[in-house]
Amino acid sequence: MEDVLEVYKRRLNPRCPLVTFDETSKQLIAETRQPIAAAPGRARRYDYEYERAGVANLFMMYAPLLSWRHVAVTEHRTRVDFAQCIRELVDVWFPHAKKIVLVMDNLNTHSIGSLYHAFSPDEARRLAKALEIHFTPKHGSWLNMAEIELSVLSRQALRARIPDIETLTKRVAVWESQRNSADKGINWRFTTSKARIKLKRLYPEIQT
Repeated sequence: MEDVLEVYKRRLNPRCPLVTFDETSKQLIAETRQPIAAAPGRARRYDYEYERAGVANLFMMYAPLLSWRHVAVTEHRTRVDFAQCIRELVDVWFPHAKKIVLVMDNLNTHSIGSLYHAFSPDEARRLAKALEIHFTPKHGSWLNMAEIELSVLSRQALRARIPDIETLTKRVAVWESQRNSADKGINWRFTTSKARIKLKRLYPEIQT
């Protein structure tokens, strides 16, 4: 916990951008009947019946000091999908970075091993060397700022029924563009000193 909090205190360094990483799933739901359009004083109405259309995965990459985020929509959340997102992060979004400071939780796919599972050893090593990884503690995923961004995404863009991955991708892209253009960020106030007070029960008691 304190390791992640210390990372969050670092000043902006364009050569070593801080990026938080998280993922979630979205149930795809198709309508069986045409919804009734909204009217003055009445919200749009949906039939209670629906058709399940599978599940899509969303990878959130959020750089808090740059007020920038990108969401990659995929059909699965395998090691290969994670590895491809990391390569996109390194080669597309931060190609000139000396080192990407990456904060993420301890999912089984979130590892350097996933890079070797997806790519040749040379390519996997190249990507691994571009990362400085900091993991959130077990049961401490709330320390990941990307989780906050996923919550905002869910509330602002994903509440309605979404029938397919193409519609989901377009909706997420619009949200991402608007939020980046508005320079929206997170006012993170939880620090190591506050953690030692509020979470005192987590620290060992030292007898002096």
